[in-house]
Amino acid sequence: MLSIASDRGLSLLGGRPDATALVADGVTISYSELEMLIRERAVQLGETRRLVMIAAANAVDPIVTYLAALEGGHPVLFVSGGEDEASLAHKAAFIERFSPDVVAHYGPQGWTLEERNAGSRHTFHPELAVLGSTSGSTGSPKLVRLSFDNIRSNAASIAEYLRLEPGDRAATTLPLQYCYGLSVVNSHLLAGASLMLTELSVTDEAFWQQAAAHRITSFAGVPYTFETLEASGFAERSVPSLRYLTQAGGRLAPELTRRFARLGAERGFDLFVMYGQTEATARMAYLPPELVTASAGAIGRPIPGGRLRIDAGGTDAPDGEVGELVYEGPNVMLGYAESPADFELGRTVHELRTGDLGRRRDDGLYEIAGRLNRFVKIFGLRVDLDRVERLLADEGIEVRVASADERLFLFATSDRTARRARERAAALVGVPMHAIGAYAVEQFPRTSSGKPDTAALVRFAGLQDRAAATPSQGLGTGAARGARVSPEAIRDLLSTLLSRPEVGLDDSFAGLGGDSLSYIEVSLRLEAMLGALPRDWPALSVRELAAFATDAAEGESVADAAAQATEAPKVVARPRIRPRFGSLVRVETPAALRAIAIVLIVGTHADLFVLKGGAHLLLAVAGYNLARFQLASVPGRARVRSLGRSAAQLAVPAVLWIGAVALLTGQYQASTVLLVNNLVPGDGRWNEQWQFWFLEAMLWTIVGLAALFAVRAVDRLERRSPFGFALVGFTVAVIARFAIAGPHAEYVERYSGPVVVWLIALGWLVARADTTARRVLVSGIAVAGSFGFFGDPLREAILAGGVLALIWLPSVRVPRWMVPAVAALAGASMFIYLTHWQVYPPFEQSAPWAGTLLSLAVGVIAWRVYTLASSRVTSVVRSIHPFSARRGQAVALVEHDPAVDGEVHLASRLESSRRV
Repeated sequence: MLSIASDRGLSLLGGRPDATALVADGVTISYSELEMLIRERAVQLGETRRLVMIAAANAVDPIVTYLAALEGGHPVLFVSGGEDEASLAHKAAFIERFSPDVVAHYGPQGWTLEERNAGSRHTFHPELAVLGSTSGSTGSPKLVRLSFDNIRSNAASIAEYLRLEPGDRAATTLPLQYCYGLSVVNSHLLAGASLMLTELSVTDEAFWQQAAAHRITSFAGVPYTFETLEASGFAERSVPSLRYLTQAGGRLAPELTRRFARLGAERGFDLFVMYGQTEATARMAYLPPELVTASAGAIGRPIPGGRLRIDAGGTDAPDGEVGELVYEGPNVMLGYAESPADFELGRTVHELRTGDLGRRRDDGLYEIAGRLNRFVKIFGLRVDLDRVERLLADEGIEVRVASADERLFLFATSDRTARRARERAAALVGVPMHAIGAYAVEQFPRTSSGKPDTAALVRFAGLQDRAAATPSQGLGTGAARGARVSPEAIRDLLSTLLSRPEVGLDDSFAGLGGDSLSYIEVSLRLEAMLGALPRDWPALSVRELAAFATDAAEGESVADAAAQATEAPKVVARPRIRPRFGSLVRVETPAALRAIAIVLIVGTHADLFVLKGGAHLLLAVAGYNLARFQLASVPGRARVRSLGRSAAQLAVPAVLWIGAVALLTGQYQASTVLLVNNLVPGDGRWNEQWQFWFLEAMLWTIVGLAALFAVRAVDRLERRSPFGFALVGFTVAVIARFAIAGPHAEYVERYSGPVVVWLIALGWLVARADTTARRVLVSGIAVAGSFGFFGDPLREAILAGGVLALIWLPSVRVPRWMVPAVAALAGASMFIYLTHWQVYPPFEQSAPWAGTLLSLAVGVIAWRVYTLASSRVTSVVRSIHPFSARRGQAVALVEHDPAVDGEVHLASRLESSRRV
């Protein structure tokens, strides 16, 4: 039960003396033991009110110090307790700016109360209890002044709507300095419940072991947390004690919200979706679990004791009308503090103008429609757009900054400056580069009143992203202007091309097991339907692709209308080169390289020309596609299943073809038919049994990876550090190459699986090189690894040049009329390689050009016939054994969620976009 500890302090301990309050490192601490620790710490803090800065951690000492400071009336200022450079720098900046009297932190001797001032240098208002930071890693240093009544009332409201009881136990999955994480502590201790203190991520297996051992009933998460949970197989876990989950810290995608709500209904836990700000202590609204499925996307209703309204120009807006969301309640802050002099101020704020645009629905629930000011949330991190501009300006980079749809937009007056700004902003803000768009404009637009025209910049970004590329990409002209493509049409296309009748609206190409063989045709057909595709389209669900197409159509209409009424910024123009035989269109570099490589292979074998190196280049491209598709960041065990399907897609047609040739001609041995030629002792010389070395190397690499990633610890390790894992894998493969063949591979050594697997690993490494520095490193590795391998400089140059193109050129321009040929050759490359050995020999001496063309044609035909036949067989099998519905779409995998200054900092491993 809540009680005031003194005339100036507050106690949050509401549990029975013998009840468990904290569980830390397997040790339980009762409420009576916790009270004793608090009293001892209060003596150390003294009776004079002082500003106590606490380096936060989900551990006993920081919580005891916080509770002791509250009871003693000492205002508390939380900072991150991390030891990384950014956290330490931020801590030092806050010490310099706000001059705390005591700094509590972990040091060489353990938990330390560092006395910085005798007594206090500050004067405090009697009600001041906590100083919360509202800024992220780049936010303006401004504190929120919270009173004892703010803390008490918000904790009581949260405990009421969550129906907290003494038997509840929450895991501390959020940082203590984050207002959301602190509210979990306050509400549970007030209700007499308990906390399992942990710094572990929800992706860590040890977290779930502790959760089961200590029977947690709840944990909290931001959207990032829930995306991580789905990707790491949370649906497959059994936590019988779990009673509810809470989500806040940003908007969670409605479909993901519904999936967790449905999972909760199956497993017996509730999902509470909540809305809040540090200025309101923590929470302002919540969506009850029974409404989550039907009303996903809404923030719900006001918390007990609070009131929400929509302000439309000074009056309350009617239902359905958009205005600024305003909150009133006992948890509204006293005001802001920009300097220590503000600590003695009383209440300067009586209602909270949230800065969010919202509306009240007909059913009484509230929902957010957008942001009113220049503070935005991107991946859960609150960012001050003006401060980002200033930080970049300090580095000599002049830009204008805007935001929409949780993306950061940077605008500069040259391409070079835009690229530089994008790289620096990603480092300064702490979000992945794919969340940042950079654009070159001729000049920064202004409104008629002379103010910066941010709206025009955002329209320009949308036009460039979604509409400008449409005329130059795809087959045909893409989606018609203003046209809308239904999700069902996209679903039917994927279902047909992937032979997957069970495709749902929440499935994605990568999640369905799409691979490099199907990628070419799917991407071209989607471009013909939707227009220019985003780079990450394989990971987008059917719904998201349909929304993308709709937004692109609307973006064109909005831009056209805006061009007539507003002076929009102009892109730095470059003359468009139109070739004599048609316009140029973009084709992804991996597809172009596959087409080029297979032509080099067949033409060289048929003696049309001598340009060796195509097959080894094709191995590197295959490794790149392997990482991009089979090892994409898809949920649960989907990677292993995808690798298994790919192995079957390679092995089945290969064994059927080689086996048929062997039966008809006796040309191949059983070891060749079964693709195990590497296991058969030989004389080290080339013979026809080695003709399928390429397929054999790919097959057993895929099988080996499937076995490796079936080990969950390995899978989690790769997800945490994709580039590091790929670099280690490449190093192991190179060691194997040099151990077997030395620096120069002789005879069939250059075709044996253990020697050439380094090329597959190189392609994998290229796919994971997501920064300029990493691409430079991998470029050096590729060149160094290629030269000397064959003892043929031209062959080595072809290999190295192809890999460098893969690294630095996301796409290449080709004449439009060539696209069908490129698509066919790239898609059929495996079948061309498989069949050409039986096609070109009769023409090798007399007409090598005919042998080359016939080999390419036969391979394309074989690909089409096999695809059609396998599709029909699959349809028959599935009509007998229908597939069950799949769980959901692929989501981006991330590592964990450490915090920076009151908001969650995204330590993301997402692959960053290479396009400016």
